[in-house]
Amino acid sequence: MRLRVVKKQSIFDFVAKHPISEAAFESWLELVKLADWEMPGDVLKTFRSADILGNGSNRIIFNIGGNNFRMICSSRFGKQDVTLFIAWIGTHAEYSKLCKTGNQYTISNY
Repeated sequence: MRLRVVKKQSIFDFVAKHPISEAAFESWLELVKLADWEMPGDVLKTFRSADILGNGSNRIIFNIGGNNFRMICSSRFGKQDVTLFIAWIGTHAEYSKLCKTGNQYTISNY
C-alpha cells in the first residue's frame, strides 16, 4: 500500500536546527519508503518502539535516533494508501513536557 508523508519539510527544518538528528531521520524516511501498512498495528512491524495513541486521536508517536527525538504524526489509513501528517517534532525532553499537559493528542505545530 502506498504511504505518503505530509509536511516532510518539517523533518528537514528540524534536522537543520538539530544536525545530530540527520542520520536518524534519514533512516526513518528510508524505512517509511519500504513500509507496507494496511492498519495501524502494522506500523509496529516496521517501528517496534512506536506508540499508537488511543482516544480516537489516530496519532502515532515515533521514537527517532535511539529515543533522542520524538515525532507525532496523525495517520489516515485509506483503502489504497496511508497518509502520515507530521504534527510535531522535538527532543525526548520536549516530548515529556508535552505529555505532562496531555497535548500529544492535539498539538499540530506544522
